[in-house]
Amino acid sequence: MKVVLPPNWILLAVLVPAALGRPAADAAVGDELPAVRVASVRRVFHNGEHNAFTDLIRFRDKFYLTFRSCPDGHMVHPTASIIILASDDARQWDLVHRFAVQLRDTRDPHFLTFRDRLFVYTGTWYSGATTLAREDYDLNKHLGYAAWSDDGATWHSPILLEGTFGHYIWRATAFDGRAYLCGRRKIGFEVQPRGEGRQVESLMLESDDGLIWRKRAVFQEIAGDETAFLFEADGSLVGVGRRGSAAAQLLRSRPPYTQWDRQDLDRYIGGPLLAKWGGRYLVGGRKTTKEGGPKTSLCWLAGDVLHEFAELPSGGDNSYPGFIELAPGRALVSYYSSHERDESGRPITAIYLAELVIGD
Repeated sequence: MKVVLPPNWILLAVLVPAALGRPAADAAVGDELPAVRVASVRRVFHNGEHNAFTDLIRFRDKFYLTFRSCPDGHMVHPTASIIILASDDARQWDLVHRFAVQLRDTRDPHFLTFRDRLFVYTGTWYSGATTLAREDYDLNKHLGYAAWSDDGATWHSPILLEGTFGHYIWRATAFDGRAYLCGRRKIGFEVQPRGEGRQVESLMLESDDGLIWRKRAVFQEIAGDETAFLFEADGSLVGVGRRGSAAAQLLRSRPPYTQWDRQDLDRYIGGPLLAKWGGRYLVGGRKTTKEGGPKTSLCWLAGDVLHEFAELPSGGDNSYPGFIELAPGRALVSYYSSHERDESGRPITAIYLAELVIGD
């Protein structure tokens, strides 16, 4: 299946002035945060279904893009599936794999390159054979699944992830020969009426093979949620944790990850992204605005302060970005949004790519 860019793809040329404030913690003292130009934004996928929750990676000289697609919408449905696209140039995309899990809603796929394999991890709600009513969602029945490939063409899926029952798995990374996942769960797997609330903890799960998982550390002891994290060369860890609809937190720890510094940021971040670009921290995700509603935003993180440099074309149901660096000073961000409409005037929920350029 070929996915070719539509003729009415969006083009932007927005030059955003350099953010003011503290220098980046890992940049030279006095170094200003760079200006970023959003060179283009284009819609790359829409099939008439609800398409959401993206991630992006480069593997064996190809680009890969993954997301959830569901004909029945955003909420929990057994008709959901995970789509994986591949491209040589990040412009024309081929469908290389699509998978679902019987009686479960697949969502929030994330990539990981580990032991020369490309993994896609997905959290799954148990839904049964029909659409699940919202009051019947049960985090204790959550279960992680994976797809993996040695070459990006032949895929194995769906593979149940041992050690993830009762865990809503999310972003993944690898460090020093081990793989790590964010997984949030009910504290003590407590059984109670629906509503995750503050009785959820967010864990860092660890694996030797990417398929069998165990608890390593606790990102959040209460009100745990989606957490993006990365390791520095010395093993120290930096993370950005969503906290429901409250302000997100900046997380820092060092091995053995038993002590954590948790600091509130100045905003809510839905579907957080944390990446390194040019030696600086980039944070992305959904923000809320009084005038325009939810928007997908990109920021520099300098020390413990966020400096927004772009608000991408977005609205309604949106965010959950992925990121790859194309070359020094050039990067690509994937995200989804429902700000556009089809020919009949109905909102669509589609997948977009934004190309970023540092400087003029």
